[in-house]
Amino acid sequence: MTKSELIRRIAASNPHLYQQDVERIVATIFNEIADALAEGKRVELRGFGAFSVKDRPPRTGRNPRTGEPVQVAAKRVPFFKIGKQLHERLNATDSEDQP
Repeated sequence: MTKSELIRRIAASNPHLYQQDVERIVATIFNEIADALAEGKRVELRGFGAFSVKDRPPRTGRNPRTGEPVQVAAKRVPFFKIGKQLHERLNATDSEDQP
């Protein structure tokens, strides 16, 4: 699902809201999550999951074309850990399909 599809679905299920308002709400939520992660904070959405930032140390990688060693700088990467309710919801449909 893309951001525009999400906005359309929310607007369709909430006809009392203008699409512009839904766009602003979705953009604000994403911006707040991104800003919190940029500050190194953790964002937890109960029942859905938690976003956090992990630090990756510098390492030696390999150039796939030449095979030569390449230094890869340290970096910070976003990490998402699924919440218990979402995990159960995703796996409930899998267990029903199996004999």
